[in-house]
Amino acid sequence: MTTSRTSTFSRRSFRAASLALLTGAGIALTPLTASTASAAPAVLTTAPISSVSWNAPSGSWNAHVAVRAALAQQGKPYVYGGTGPGGYDCSGLTYSAYQAAGVQLPRTSRAQSTAGVDIPWYAMQPGDLIFFYDPVGHVGMAIGNGMMVHSSTYGQPVSVVRVDSVPGYHSTRRVA
Repeated sequence: MTTSRTSTFSRRSFRAASLALLTGAGIALTPLTASTASAAPAVLTTAPISSVSWNAPSGSWNAHVAVRAALAQQGKPYVYGGTGPGGYDCSGLTYSAYQAAGVQLPRTSRAQSTAGVDIPWYAMQPGDLIFFYDPVGHVGMAIGNGMMVHSSTYGQPVSVVRVDSVPGYHSTRRVA
C-alpha cells in the first residue's frame, strides 16, 4: 500500500533526480507562468540554429567532438589493431575519436582503462569510456540513453548498441 508520505517522497525524489540529470547535462530550466487574460492562442516559434547555445560542463566539448567522430565511423569494419580510416578495433576507435577532439589517449583498452577519472556507472555521460572484462579487454564510448558506440569483433562493423548488451562490465572512465 502506498501512503501519502511515500508517494510524496517518490515524487520529490524523481523530481530531484530529473533536475540533477537535466542540469548536469547543461540544460537550463526556466519556470513558465500561466496566463488566462489572453484570448489569442499561443504561437510557437523556433530559434535559428545559429542562435542556440549549450552551456557545456567543463571539458565536455572534447567529449562531444569525440562522440561525433566515433559515430561517424559506424559501418566501418572491425580491423584488429586498426585506428582508421579503413577500420578499427575497439581501442583504436576510442583512440582516434579522442585524437580528433585533441585529447591524447593510450592506444590499448587496458592502458585506456587507467586514463582519466573513475566514474560510477550511474553517472555515465556521453564521451565516457566503458570497459569490459577483467582484465580489461574491450572498450566502448557512451553516447547517452544507455547506448554506446564500439567496434566489437571481426565480422561486426562499428555499431551502436545498448551498454547492457555487452557482458562483463568492468568500469567507466571520464577522459575529457
